[in-house]
Amino acid sequence: MEFLTTLWNYTHTSAPFLMFGLLISGLIHSFISTDRIKKSLGQDGVWGVIKASLYGIPLPLCSCAVIPTAATLKKNGASNSATSSFLISTPESGIDSIAMTYGMMDLPMTIIRPIAAFFSAFFAGILQMIFNSDEILIEEEKKSCCSKKKEVHEMSFMEKTKKMFHFAFIELIEDMAFWLFLGIVAGAFIDFMVPDNFFQGLDGWYGRFAILAIGIPLYICASATTPIAASLVMKGMSPGMALLVLLVGPATNISNILVMGKYIGKKGVLINVIAIAVVALIMSFATDFYYEAYGNGFNFRVSTHDHEHVALWETVLAVIFTVLLMKPLLLKELPKFLKSGKAGCCD
Repeated sequence: MEFLTTLWNYTHTSAPFLMFGLLISGLIHSFISTDRIKKSLGQDGVWGVIKASLYGIPLPLCSCAVIPTAATLKKNGASNSATSSFLISTPESGIDSIAMTYGMMDLPMTIIRPIAAFFSAFFAGILQMIFNSDEILIEEEKKSCCSKKKEVHEMSFMEKTKKMFHFAFIELIEDMAFWLFLGIVAGAFIDFMVPDNFFQGLDGWYGRFAILAIGIPLYICASATTPIAASLVMKGMSPGMALLVLLVGPATNISNILVMGKYIGKKGVLINVIAIAVVALIMSFATDFYYEAYGNGFNFRVSTHDHEHVALWETVLAVIFTVLLMKPLLLKELPKFLKSGKAGCCD
C-alpha cells in the first residue's frame, strides 16, 4: 500500500508538467511545417549542424521514432553532419521531457539538459564534417509511371487544432506509454526500496563509465528517464551522474545504431557514440561542479511536493494522465506482450 502511495505521488508530481509538454509538442507538430525543417537541414557546413542540433531539441521524437525521420532527411539531401546532429539532439531532449524535468527536478537541471543535448549533437556534427564527409548514396524509392500527384490539402485552423490534440494525447502517449510507465514505476520503486544515500560516493570515473556501458546499448525514452534520475539523486547519486542517465539512454540503443549505419556508415555511427559519451562525461562533471559551487545543494520537487495540500486541478490532470497512459498499455502493449513477449516501440 505504501508503494502505491509513492507511485501515485510520482504520477501526481509529473502529470501536470508532462501534460503541458505534450500539448506544446502537439502544437509544434501541427503548426510548424516539417517540409520547411527538412529543407533547412539540407544546408551544409557548421550552420547546418547548428540548426539541426537546435531543431531537434524541442521535437517530441524518441530514439525509435527519430530513425525514419532522420532517414527521410538523409534521402532528401541532408549531410552526414546535419543528420547526425538531428539524430542525437532529438531523442535526448523534447518539450515533454523538458517540462517533466522541471516538474520532478529543478530549474538548473531543466536548463542543463537541453544545453547538454545541443553540445552532444553539435560536437558529433563537427566530427562528422571532419572525419566522415563522404556521403552514402541512398536509392530513391521507385515511383510508378501511373502514379498521380497527390493534392495537398491546406488544413484549417480547427483541423490543425484537432490534429494537435490527437497527436499530443493519443499518438505521442501511445508511442511512449510502455517506457513512460516503466520509468515512473522504476522511479517510485527506487524511492520506496533503496536506502537513503545508497549511491553516495559512486560519483567518480568508474561509476560514470558503468552508466555509459549500460546506457549506450539500452533504450529508454527521455521522459521515462526523468523520474528514475530524480529518484537516484534522492538516494545519493550526484546530479552529474543523473545527467548521464538523462542523456545516454534516450540517445542510443542497439536498434538505432544498426539501422543508422545504413545511412551514415559504420564510421559515422562510431563517431556519434563517441561524441555522445565524451560530451555527456564533460557535462556530467560540469553539472556536479555547478551544484557544489553555486547550486546551494539541490531541491528536487519530487521530494518536496506537499501532497496533502495540492490544487484540485493537479489531481484532475493526474487522473486524466493516468487514464490516457493506461489505455494504450491495456489495449495495445499488453496484448502485444502476451502474444510475442515484447512491448515498447523498439521491438
